[in-house]
Amino acid sequence: MALNVIMMGPPGAGKGTQAERFARDRGLLKISTGDILREAIKRETPLGMKAKAIIDAGRLVDDATMIGIVRERLLQPDAMNGFVLDGFPRTVAQAQALDDIIAERNNGPLIIVDVMVPEPELVKRLSTRRICSVCGANADPFDGAAAQNRCTRCGGELVQRTDDSEGVVRKRLAVYEEATRPLVDYYRGRPTFRVVDGAQPPERVAEELSAMVDAAARVQAPGRMPGRVGNRVEPQL
Repeated sequence: MALNVIMMGPPGAGKGTQAERFARDRGLLKISTGDILREAIKRETPLGMKAKAIIDAGRLVDDATMIGIVRERLLQPDAMNGFVLDGFPRTVAQAQALDDIIAERNNGPLIIVDVMVPEPELVKRLSTRRICSVCGANADPFDGAAAQNRCTRCGGELVQRTDDSEGVVRKRLAVYEEATRPLVDYYRGRPTFRVVDGAQPPERVAEELSAMVDAAARVQAPGRMPGRVGNRVEPQL
């Protein structure tokens, strides 16, 4: 049975770092929306070219296009052993579409992990965050290379994001909370939904996250995957 995980959490919660670590430890694909968008554009797929035109016009990629790109990626052979998805879904419509993709794959349940961190800690983290000026990767504050002000991926100089000032950070967190509340409500009642305390040291977060995913996978009973009926999820058999 495949291990299919999505990571949720506000900016600064560390979900990207934890997603990458969990995927590496379990031998799973770590898939981010940014990565698959760039891949689709590079491969010049029809959906990739559509997304490129939207991005070049300065607009956000619409749900239908994003869903199509994610569907293509998750149905590729190398994703059939499982994945860790970071940055998707962002809306209830995307979550409903992901349920359909999981049902189509028919290869393991969808496990949802919400990384929760109190706002004061998020503000502190984001206002001191650094990114690579070359590749754009977030610097891991617990990595020794960050102290050298160099990116561990490409060696580029680390700089502060222009939107990481405290005032802007608080506005971004408020927008995130408002936008994702319906999505959390959509998933909250599922037996495979878990919340991990992201304010702990990263090692402890990783340990708890791993245990939670394993527990959620055991909860999923064998047999038919739960599906959607309208906007609700059918009960498990």
